[in-house]
Amino acid sequence: MWLGALVCAVWAGLLATGFWTCAQRSDRVRMVAPDVWPDVVAVVPARNEGDVIARSLASLIAQDYPGDFRIIMVDDNSEDDTAAIAGSLGSARLAVLRGAPLAAGWTGKLWAVHQGIAAAGSPAYLWLSDADIEHAPDTLRKLVGIACAPGPQTEGPETEGPDTQGRHLVSFMAKLSCATWAERALVPAFIWFFMMLYPFNWINRQGGLAKYVAGAAGGCMLVRASSLARAGGIGAMRGALIDDCTLGKLIKQQGPIWLGLTQTSRSIRPYAGAGEIFAMIARSAYAQLRYNPALLVATVAGLALVFGGPWLAALAGVGLAKGLGLAACAMMLFAYQPILGFYARAPLWALGLPLVAAFYTGATLWSAISYYRGAGGMWKGRAQAGV
Repeated sequence: MWLGALVCAVWAGLLATGFWTCAQRSDRVRMVAPDVWPDVVAVVPARNEGDVIARSLASLIAQDYPGDFRIIMVDDNSEDDTAAIAGSLGSARLAVLRGAPLAAGWTGKLWAVHQGIAAAGSPAYLWLSDADIEHAPDTLRKLVGIACAPGPQTEGPETEGPDTQGRHLVSFMAKLSCATWAERALVPAFIWFFMMLYPFNWINRQGGLAKYVAGAAGGCMLVRASSLARAGGIGAMRGALIDDCTLGKLIKQQGPIWLGLTQTSRSIRPYAGAGEIFAMIARSAYAQLRYNPALLVATVAGLALVFGGPWLAALAGVGLAKGLGLAACAMMLFAYQPILGFYARAPLWALGLPLVAAFYTGATLWSAISYYRGAGGMWKGRAQAGV
């Protein structure tokens, strides 16, 4: 009976956090149109993105933003025609910067972002966008509108002055491709697990325990340039493999931040099969555990308990133990429904959660194995873990 009671208590606690509600969305948050729209520079790091870069940059060029807006694409030593395709777009808004060779101690993406920011001058905001994200024309308006809206205030004397009003970082979790069978089975869970680790409703608050919870989504991040500079710039996180959440942590120390789901920014990189999704997870999973074997063991055991325990108690238990297991299963299936709805998936996809969790567990274990083999953080031909 102890297993049924334990998993029931765990799922009741998870429901209480509210991570699963999907209430934090770009179409449900207050926005304010500023009297003067601040100047913004988008920085787009790109390495071997020839198949998607034209669509991504075209969506940035097409932004209907009323203020001054420029785009800097940094070609991170691509081995394909990424730079040539970008240059052929011929927009006055767009500058293509040839990146310098990768510097020691930096991950490739952050080194490219650092160069783009250095070339940006002194804008009020920097829009960090991935090269495989396509944005609706009103995306930048929404980002700035959320940044300018009154948000939760930081406690203490640092709240004085106009520089601390509004939000210092606004990030949209881009909607991932969810068309193939593998994507339908695994992509909603990817976002759901991310929300479990980084509850959006906690990230978007300042007081209490929430002040220790920070995160962001790397595909679409608008950051106040002065706040980034005070946090030490991109150089303060030069070796981070999970760069978005590291940036969120740095900037939340400066003031309020906001992260939410969106329909206006979408990934245009499809996953052909489960193997590509497996590789995407394995790239950074062990970094999330700080390359700590003890945390790896605890994580694997925790995933087995949280996602396998309810079904084991429900199927093998008797009496009260079975009832508690069934209650835990019901809570699990219930908590998964909002993200399935966001991705327009049928409710019965939730029945596959134990198998999906096993898939993610395998990717996490492979991430650790790859790290110890010297191939951790593999992306675009670079092993970047532990740089």
